Amino acid sequence: MNARAGAAATRIEDAVAGVVLLAMVVLPVGEIVARWFGTVFVPGAITLVQHLTLWVAFLGAAIAARQGKLLALATATFLPERVQRASGAGASLVAAAVGALLTWGAVELVLQSYRFPTGAVGPDIPRWIAQLGLPIGMALVTLRLVWHGGRTWTGRSIAAAGLAAAAAIWLWPELLIDRAAWPGLALIIAAGLAGAPIFALLGGAAVFLNLIDGQPPFVNMNQAYSLATSETLPAIPLFTLAGFVLAEGRSSERLVAVFRSWFGWIPGGTAVVCAFVCSFFTVFTGGSGVTILALGGLLLPALLKEGYRERFSIGLLTASGSLGLLLPPALPLIVYAVVAERPVDDMFIGGLIPGLLLTSLVAAWGVREGLITGAGRTTFALGDALRASWAGKWELATPVIVLGSIFVARSTAVEAAALTALYAIVVQAFVHREMHLGREYQRVSTECLTIVGGVLIILAAAKGLTDYLQFAEVPDQLLQWTQTYVDSPLAFLLILNVFLLAVGALIDIFTATIVIVPLIVPLGAAFGIHPVHLGIIFIANLELGYLTPPVGLNLFMSSYRFQKPVLEVARATLPMLLILGVGVLLITYIPWLTTGLLEVMGRLEP
Repeated sequence: MNARAGAAATRIEDAVAGVVLLAMVVLPVGEIVARWFGTVFVPGAITLVQHLTLWVAFLGAAIAARQGKLLALATATFLPERVQRASGAGASLVAAAVGALLTWGAVELVLQSYRFPTGAVGPDIPRWIAQLGLPIGMALVTLRLVWHGGRTWTGRSIAAAGLAAAAAIWLWPELLIDRAAWPGLALIIAAGLAGAPIFALLGGAAVFLNLIDGQPPFVNMNQAYSLATSETLPAIPLFTLAGFVLAEGRSSERLVAVFRSWFGWIPGGTAVVCAFVCSFFTVFTGGSGVTILALGGLLLPALLKEGYRERFSIGLLTASGSLGLLLPPALPLIVYAVVAERPVDDMFIGGLIPGLLLTSLVAAWGVREGLITGAGRTTFALGDALRASWAGKWELATPVIVLGSIFVARSTAVEAAALTALYAIVVQAFVHREMHLGREYQRVSTECLTIVGGVLIILAAAKGLTDYLQFAEVPDQLLQWTQTYVDSPLAFLLILNVFLLAVGALIDIFTATIVIVPLIVPLGAAFGIHPVHLGIIFIANLELGYLTPPVGLNLFMSSYRFQKPVLEVARATLPMLLILGVGVLLITYIPWLTTGLLEVMGRLEP
């Protein structure tokens, strides 16, 4: 009976989240159509979509917690299994305490909105109701952190002690006020290294530092609320949904057939195809690891069948999984635009040439491999190429939908994302008929929300830490130090590259964006670096981080997908890492690659 009730609750939770995500698609598209007729689809539709993003973020995080897929540092995987079990329970204790404190802060936020109304959301929905996604989502995340705190009831009991610790802090906050920060921060960092979710690491640091200053967790959740309801953020779940829907069915096979029919005749043709197809999917799925998991089973056998060496093939696919992160509408571009407060379409334009450059460099290495090994090539036939292009026309039109809606129809990034998601759903459900709108859409939306929730809860938690650092004037102090010891823009860019490469090797790109970008934006301005150029440099370096030991995400995803040791995957990826490193240096020291199109289009503003 309990198992049956649990399964029913899971279905309800997934269904609610899927319906919320679908509503996020419908509302902006309805606004586009209504605008054509000079009317309004739903009063306050955009504000409503922003608050639906809040629900998607925290319900998605709850789903990720339920499945044990909240993003965490990979350092715990290097520990012996017995040590992992012991340290994991302690990490869950800290994570549960952080989750409970954030839940407390979310409840206080909702109560304040209830007591002091500040306007409705959308069509006369009280703001406090729209905010309920915060405490509901955080409570579910916290309870599931306790449940997954260990494989035994002993481990769960240890994790549950975190709830008691949070209750003690809630009852006696004076225990922490004006205390030394380093013991608590050391404990939180140790928990992060032991496997606590990244949101608990960043959110815990922010909550702890604020508590020492006498500020309750309400402050953190108010900052999380402001980020989760920002104007551009809804584009992230919408573009991610479009990518997951496109990955459903045989879209990848059609795209491979298109690229192979046009480029398979050149040396290394299949390797070139892999680079471009992976780049295409990473643009829309938002996570390079998702691309490796989704396409690795199709592309690795194809490479081996054509005669490519296994080590080269694994290295190529591992590197190609992150190639699309600079191409519009990749999620890192959107997140950077939100954090740095830049127009998202400027970031899209700025990333186009650098993204194509990095993809072309990897493809060129594939050509070299084809010449050396004499790997199989296909004969070019115009008729076959045209037939393959016609079969894949719906997938090939997707980038046109995105860019056309933004730069021709003047839609916002959120409207373009919603239009793209609706297009993908219509194509897969009604044109190809490879996805049923019932059960299969529910599965796809749940997979999408698991990724989106895992990312957005990190962004929301990290916002509190970012604001604390700014309040403590850390960016100003860093700027003064840099101007004292670094005397040229070229030296600054070199130091920045080294620093960002180290950051990318340790933490994921989304966490780094929230924490690091507010620190480097003033530095870039002081040295005369154009804001869009700085953003592309940042993302390009963090893209390398996916391939850099010790915790490069792609290394672990490839190890899992191809059943190879992580060190073996790292060795296979080393040539690609060096090649992409050269590309990052070109992007860094040739600003025209980033700002050239902006200048041509008359959008090169300071």
